[in-house]
Amino acid sequence: MSKEILTGNELTSGAAVYLSATGEWVEPLQAARLFAKEDVAERDAALAATKANGRVISLEIEEVDEVDGQIVPKRLRERIRAAGPTAPLTLNGQAYDRQHLGEDGHVSI
Repeated sequence: MSKEILTGNELTSGAAVYLSATGEWVEPLQAARLFAKEDVAERDAALAATKANGRVISLEIEEVDEVDGQIVPKRLRERIRAAGPTAPLTLNGQAYDRQHLGEDGHVSI
C-alpha cells in the first residue's frame, strides 16, 4: 500500500531533507515519517508548521512504497534526490563537502 513522506530542501545547506517521526527534518530518507492516507490532517499540520518556520523550503508530498522494510520513492526524481548529488562536488579541483543540516555556519552566495 502506498504511503507518503514530506520532503524539502534545508535553506542553509540546500540538502534534501525528510520529516522524521520525531518531527525533525533529517537527511536520511530511511528516517522519514510515513503518512498513511488517513493521516492527512497530521501531514498538513506538519507542512503548515514548516512553512511558518522558513528553514525548509520547496516542500513536497511524495508517494512512497515500503519494499522489504525500505522506503522507496515512486518518482525517479525523488530517488535521485535521496541518493545525493549525481556529480562529484569540487572546488578549485579538490573534493568539496557541502554544509550539512544543522551546521549553522554561513550561507554561500
